[in-house]
Amino acid sequence: MLPGLIYLLINNYIPMLGTVIAFKSVHYGKNFFDTYISSPFVGLKNFEFFLNTDYAWVITRNTVLYNLVFIMAGMALAVTSAICLNEIVHVKLSKTFQSFMILPNFLSWVVIAGLVYALLANNGFVNKSILAQFNRQPIDFYTQIKFWPYILTFTQIWFNLGVNTVIFLASLTGISEEYYEAAMIDGATRWQQIKGITLPLLKPTVIIMLLVWLGGIFKANFGLFYNVPRESGVLFNVTNVLDTYVFRSLKIGGEIEMAAAASFYQSVVGFVVVMISNTVVKRFNQDNGLF
Repeated sequence: MLPGLIYLLINNYIPMLGTVIAFKSVHYGKNFFDTYISSPFVGLKNFEFFLNTDYAWVITRNTVLYNLVFIMAGMALAVTSAICLNEIVHVKLSKTFQSFMILPNFLSWVVIAGLVYALLANNGFVNKSILAQFNRQPIDFYTQIKFWPYILTFTQIWFNLGVNTVIFLASLTGISEEYYEAAMIDGATRWQQIKGITLPLLKPTVIIMLLVWLGGIFKANFGLFYNVPRESGVLFNVTNVLDTYVFRSLKIGGEIEMAAAASFYQSVVGFVVVMISNTVVKRFNQDNGLF
């Protein structure tokens, strides 16, 4: 466990000391001490400024609503896909096939953004090979806001569907065949077996995955929202989320305290969501809680 614990300590816990920046007005000095330690403490002013801006509501709305769609649609499709594959194959899938299913997770978002661009560019596959066949005018996707909630949702779900399906398949393969054999003796159909055996026994895994995903409801996929829309300013109203805001605040404005305040706000709300969700789940069933 030591390598993993060291990794978490360096990458997850030591940087938490930097949360103090969210409560300071940073003035760049000669060294680290002058910049971050000696900067004046301003309390919650950075949070007040961030929450009072016009874009605070937009990026919060985008982050939460996209994640809700990703969670609900991704969960439903992954469970459905796992059950279908389990019913068709009804044996453990080969490691080669499982690796193929999770292949998108090994692709960088730069590569995926390139694939999306090859499809949606003015001279891309959709315009040249599909719309042209129906004598339709080309669509400039990178200036049309209305298409991007669907494009981003499809891309995110495709990216995670394989690995999520494998997770639920692993849970399904742990269900004893004796349950299904007893059900068949009683004359249960395949649908009745799925409804009466598969889904109830899959519920603990679904709940745990749901709680884990809810913990990231205020954390957007930076690669998806930054690379895939190709930094098109026209699309910011539907593609700008908390993570891209933090990055742009640092890259363009150098507003390190504002970025820290937004990131701190993101983490605290995500933590609260996990705690509330876990408490609600444990009220119904103590065994299904995450902790």
